[in-house]
Amino acid sequence: MRFDSYMEWCLYDADIGFFASTRTDVRSSKSGDFLTSPEVSSEFGRALGRFVAAEHSRVGNEAEFTVIDVGAGSGSLLRSLGDVWAGQAVGIELSPAARETLAVDGLGGMASFAAFGPAVTGVVFANELLDNLPMAVVEKTDGGWVEHAVTTSGGALTMVRLEARPEVAAWADRYASDVPVGSLVEVQLEAAAWTADVLGRLDRGALVIIDYGGTSEELSGRRSRGGTIRTYRSHHLGPDPLVAPGETDITADVEFSALLDVCHEAGAEVELVRQDDFLRQWGVEDVISSLRHQELEAARAGDTMRQLKLKSERLDTETLLHPRGLGDFRVLVARK
Repeated sequence: MRFDSYMEWCLYDADIGFFASTRTDVRSSKSGDFLTSPEVSSEFGRALGRFVAAEHSRVGNEAEFTVIDVGAGSGSLLRSLGDVWAGQAVGIELSPAARETLAVDGLGGMASFAAFGPAVTGVVFANELLDNLPMAVVEKTDGGWVEHAVTTSGGALTMVRLEARPEVAAWADRYASDVPVGSLVEVQLEAAAWTADVLGRLDRGALVIIDYGGTSEELSGRRSRGGTIRTYRSHHLGPDPLVAPGETDITADVEFSALLDVCHEAGAEVELVRQDDFLRQWGVEDVISSLRHQELEAARAGDTMRQLKLKSERLDTETLLHPRGLGDFRVLVARK
């Protein structure tokens, strides 16, 4: 089983899939396995709400303007976005547990983007979604690319090397041709296909992809050190991907150079920035300044409980801008 098929089975199989199984809880929560920016601070969603309002004005205040959060998880982004954006907003989720949570809160809870048809006007968010789409893994050798696959040996899963499929080798040649022998590269054809599909359906508005990763140049060093595939479980790095299939999140850094090419080919206007810069543009630094001022006022008034509450909110919001953490995520905005 080639690694992209194995990854798809581990994450999305209806019986054992980390995200798709009916036996799982909502993964993006404090009681789950990881937190994304909307769970860290509600100011993330409020900043995106201000972005949405600006996009709404840009496309002419269309009555059918919709915000779609693909991979909505716990719904935290949509809830906090609603503090600023009063229009239609819905979530899409493969996870049955997450869909149930979204439906209870009136946030949609559909399983597929196809439900919106071929002509969408609005904003589509993909926050930490593409890092979980199935990826092939190739290794650079003296003779070219070989592809990693999973098999069994002695009752355990192990990795073997196969001849790389032509389309997989072609992607690796395009975005990682300069890596040294021994490097591992995650080939992200599924992410490219997903992006092309959404832009093909987007009539007017914007697609916003937020994730960890970088351009081909930025990823080069990480590829030469063994690639970026890793697992998460219970808010910590997990075991090797071949251990405990279906019980861990499998993820890798997103290749944004490939996504930029897809967006240009779709005729979109594109910008790629860091998350900290994007959030500053949409007012988060001003929010931090206001919280800091309120915190000092509470301290002067001797209101310790309010001071501590405001400090907690400020620290959570500052986490969104941390230059070696969430602030180093990339934000790709593709407008049509």
